[in-house]
Amino acid sequence: MDAIQVDGDTIRRAWAASGPYLLCCLVLLVLLEQLSYLRKKGPLPGPRFIVPFLGSAVPMILNPTRFWERQAALAKSSGLGFSADYLVGRFILFIRSTELSQKIFANVRPDAFHLIGHPFGKKLFGEHNLIYMFDQKHKDLRRRIAPNFTPRALSTYLAIQQRVILSHLRRWLALSSRSKPLRLRLLCRDLNLETSQTVFAGPYLTPSARDQFNRDYNLFNVGLMAIPFDLPGFAFRRARLSVARLIQTLSGCVSQSKDRMRAGKEPSCLVDFWMQDALREIAEAEDSSVPPPPETGDLEIGGHLFDFLFAAQDASTSSLLWAVALLESHPEVLEKVRAEVVALWSPESGAPIGAEQLREMRYTEAVAREVVRIRPPATMVPHIAGETFPLTDWYTIPKGAIVFPSAYESSFQGFTDPDRFDPDRFSDERQEGRVYKRNFLAFGAGPHQCVGQRYAINHLVLFIAMFVSLVDFKRHRTDGCDDIAYVPTIVPKDDCQVYLSRRSNGFPSS
Repeated sequence: MDAIQVDGDTIRRAWAASGPYLLCCLVLLVLLEQLSYLRKKGPLPGPRFIVPFLGSAVPMILNPTRFWERQAALAKSSGLGFSADYLVGRFILFIRSTELSQKIFANVRPDAFHLIGHPFGKKLFGEHNLIYMFDQKHKDLRRRIAPNFTPRALSTYLAIQQRVILSHLRRWLALSSRSKPLRLRLLCRDLNLETSQTVFAGPYLTPSARDQFNRDYNLFNVGLMAIPFDLPGFAFRRARLSVARLIQTLSGCVSQSKDRMRAGKEPSCLVDFWMQDALREIAEAEDSSVPPPPETGDLEIGGHLFDFLFAAQDASTSSLLWAVALLESHPEVLEKVRAEVVALWSPESGAPIGAEQLREMRYTEAVAREVVRIRPPATMVPHIAGETFPLTDWYTIPKGAIVFPSAYESSFQGFTDPDRFDPDRFSDERQEGRVYKRNFLAFGAGPHQCVGQRYAINHLVLFIAMFVSLVDFKRHRTDGCDDIAYVPTIVPKDDCQVYLSRRSNGFPSS
């Protein structure tokens, strides 16, 4: 016992003696961090002092809407077009200016900017994600993806999308009540998750696999908005592990699809179109005795399928919710959509909407594009500076900085009366979509522009056409219900609460 007591006293004396030195080291680290931030910030607007190690991470997570609005306000009021801040040891830049954002998008390459999709995306998505590819490897993969979005493929997906939308609309109507509004956010999320699973993986996900998939995807979504502590028990760690399981599940779908395509079956989903073309490339390579094309392994393609699903799932959920909210608050637009749809398609006919009918819904597509313009789902597209980069003739972005070009802020630049919801701006007469194309950044720009944007627009047009034709709806309005909330894409703050009732006497067969 005496020996233990002596050892304890020794340890306490050692701590007491070293305490001042440890404190000095901590103060020195904080001071160096502060000086490094100020050096990188230079004359840019942003906080003068930062919380040690965390920076503005806590306010960003607690109220992301207010945090990013403040970044935009600083960038605008300064007249510089961008602002600075600090998040969990990383210096960040928020880019409001469209021209500067375009400069970021156009310079995605090893010695300039790396698209990361999330401030800590490489840890979350993995190193081999499509968005982290460069140059020829990236071009080759996009070329191989192209058969997934041909008119033939999109027509196949159209039938799947309608079946899923119809089944969910029936469910929504069964859940609806005159006394209690429905919160559409989670309902739209479920609709889109089933759509993505069925369009991308088709018949290869069993019911039990879908249940596990849904649980893992929810863990992933929660982790996206969490403090990025990659430690046991933290949401970010659970999200990272869930991504690994999701990719493993999708790689199994790839393997099954290859077997089905080898058997000469017709493609029934996205992975089938992809594997049909991939197997053709492999066969041609074997015939000519050259190495097979890269990126044809089950796990690699499963990872890319997850990229597609992530891009389609949350973005589409955001757009569907804003479409409902904006149509309800603009009855004149709603009536024009209904008039166009009824002239082309009748629910009572029992027939689904065909590809040609969808193409003829020009005004409805203009509505969809205006929804995406005024409420771009992914408001920012994070990049990391792989090297120092001269953004202007007076400011150089330091290596390692995370840069956030804002698609949201660009949407309100250039366009005529940009704060107004005005689908006619995309009409053949006004053609603002062409004139101000550089400001329409919802699908990105440059070499990493979204490869599935035609699919995304088709899905939104189809949902709008079916929803307004089959359902009568009224918002449950509360103060601030249309304010923006980040989840992580943007949605109405009230989750889009609506009262629903059946409008059509007949539903198409699903």
